[in-house]
Amino acid sequence: MGEQLADTSAGDLPIPGEVDTRVFQWVARRGHLVPEEAAAELGITPDRLDRAVAVLSRLHLLRALPFGESGQLRLAAVSPEHAAASVVAPAEAELRKQLAQAERVRAELARLAPLFDSGDRRRERQPLDEVRELASVIDVIGKLTESCRTEVLTCQPGGPRAPHLLEQAFARDVAMIRRGVRMRTLYQHTSRRHQPTQEYVQRITGEGAQVRTLTALFGRMIAFDRSTVIIPHHEEYDGAVVIRDPSTVAYLCSVFDQSWTLADPYAPSAQGDSALDEIKQAIIRLLAEGMKDEMIARRLGMSLRTCRKHIAESMESLGATSRFQAGYLARARLTG
Repeated sequence: MGEQLADTSAGDLPIPGEVDTRVFQWVARRGHLVPEEAAAELGITPDRLDRAVAVLSRLHLLRALPFGESGQLRLAAVSPEHAAASVVAPAEAELRKQLAQAERVRAELARLAPLFDSGDRRRERQPLDEVRELASVIDVIGKLTESCRTEVLTCQPGGPRAPHLLEQAFARDVAMIRRGVRMRTLYQHTSRRHQPTQEYVQRITGEGAQVRTLTALFGRMIAFDRSTVIIPHHEEYDGAVVIRDPSTVAYLCSVFDQSWTLADPYAPSAQGDSALDEIKQAIIRLLAEGMKDEMIARRLGMSLRTCRKHIAESMESLGATSRFQAGYLARARLTG
């Protein structure tokens, strides 16, 4: 009966097989590895024992003890929870690095877009327009809404929106949907607990729109027919940038599509809601990174008071006395 050897396909890390698991159990029971005794009791060859030790060491499930009187290296078992935290931490750091790089790329594209047409080339339509006044922004959005024919994509970070803005949006959105325009909107999970947003979503989805939520979103944008995208102005609070450059528009729409596949269909928050758990987990991760309360609240689209309430509840449930300790304990629990 042949035993399947460790698989290294998952991120080049091995998956412990049956023999590897038996060796780990033996070391955990005895306190430290005695190669000759382990091989004899488990009925395996020294070579197979060495391979099991190599797999367990790569997974941080074995650690070296101080040299004994014999002068030989001794290995002891490590808690799977601690091993998981040690193995997964680099992957989490790399993921955060990639997300940060994606945000930088998007910012650089927006910043460089005005330079694209700075030479002698002329187009009937400029690839980018800056609109600095709120009244002009509203006018531009109104015109694009009226001319939209196939699809509108909306990403709305920042938590719940004011009821009067939702009412204005409903009238505008219904008109588009009834013309046959497909509408998809992304909110943050915190909007699930906001009654005016719940009512708006119920009404607009009843008209045929689709709404999903994520813990955190990449940024505010509205895309019309995948040909024009509106994003916030980097200097003017009430301003906007209208992007028509095909490459930039395609990139921003692809970012939206990727977030959409990761998001959950909108549903009012309830006790035991997994979205609420995701929010609390995100808060702990951001605390472990040293982020201040105000920045966490802004990133996750909630009030500072609500954010601090979640922080206190999470630290109490984890038994943590500091923010960094809370982040460490939460990561160990999630990966354990």
